[in-house]
Amino acid sequence: MSPRLKLFQAALSLRPRPSVRNRIIPISRPRFVPSRPITSNEKPLPEKDESGPGPNQDQLPHVSEEAAATGKITGEGGPEMEQGTPVQEILQRDEQSQEKAPKVIRDEFKSTSGGSRSFSTSARAQQEAMISFEDTGLETAGHNFELPALPLPSRMHMKHRYDPVIKQVTNLLMRDGKLSVAQRNMAMILNFLRTASPPIVNPDRPLLPGAPPASHLPLNPVLYLTLAIDSVAPLMRIRAQKGLAGGGAALQIPMPLGLRQRRRQAVMWILDVVSKKPSRSSGRGRFAQRVAEELIAVVEGRSGVWERRGAVHKQGVGARANLNHRRR
Repeated sequence: MSPRLKLFQAALSLRPRPSVRNRIIPISRPRFVPSRPITSNEKPLPEKDESGPGPNQDQLPHVSEEAAATGKITGEGGPEMEQGTPVQEILQRDEQSQEKAPKVIRDEFKSTSGGSRSFSTSARAQQEAMISFEDTGLETAGHNFELPALPLPSRMHMKHRYDPVIKQVTNLLMRDGKLSVAQRNMAMILNFLRTASPPIVNPDRPLLPGAPPASHLPLNPVLYLTLAIDSVAPLMRIRAQKGLAGGGAALQIPMPLGLRQRRRQAVMWILDVVSKKPSRSSGRGRFAQRVAEELIAVVEGRSGVWERRGAVHKQGVGARANLNHRRR
């Protein structure tokens, strides 16, 4: 099939183009702005002076020179040079730098040309204020202060700076090794005990003998916590020993507990009661508040921990006959 001819495109290509000669180029005329005459109230700009620097080309004065000028105007005096840095000593060893030093320092050199130092640093002032151990007669060779008396008290050790009860309860509150969370809860518990109203002690369930009045407990939250724990701490535990009764039967034998064991058992009982109580709300400090409320309930005799303590003691009194039982 023969190709078709595109006559329309051929007609566009054959159209004559206008030449450059026939174009009309507009010529922009310059605009002449009349100059504004200077009135009598206005001053002409100053002519440039080639001999010296301009009005804004002067070198700024040194900070000490500005402080000296300001002190002279206000009447407060110049800068405090007696507590200065050893810049003057550096300039004394460099004569070339003395020529470029500020005027205040150059004047200082002239006034102290005798070579004596007119100021003293804070280190030298502290050396003068230190105690002279030669007069006191103390044998402190190589030490500026008296050595501490040995043995050191327990509260001076960094790892034993807290109360033993606080440290033990904090470790029992800790979960998953998060000590910082347990310390925060312990601080919230003590703060809640400090800000709570004084407890009302139940005479049927008295606290330890020698305890302070109930109205004084919020003043010392550490004592408050210790008194609540020691009051419900059991004196013994019941151990089931197999084979003592014969035929594989076990006997209940009461075993005495130490101080830390007693406190640990009491804290575990309190935490068990707290975990079984329903929570009325949620939040970061809600757990600490529930523990503090249970401690207050222990002091007031309303907690169920007292029944558990009484049951253990009752069972231990009944099983005291098994202490002298021998294996058959």
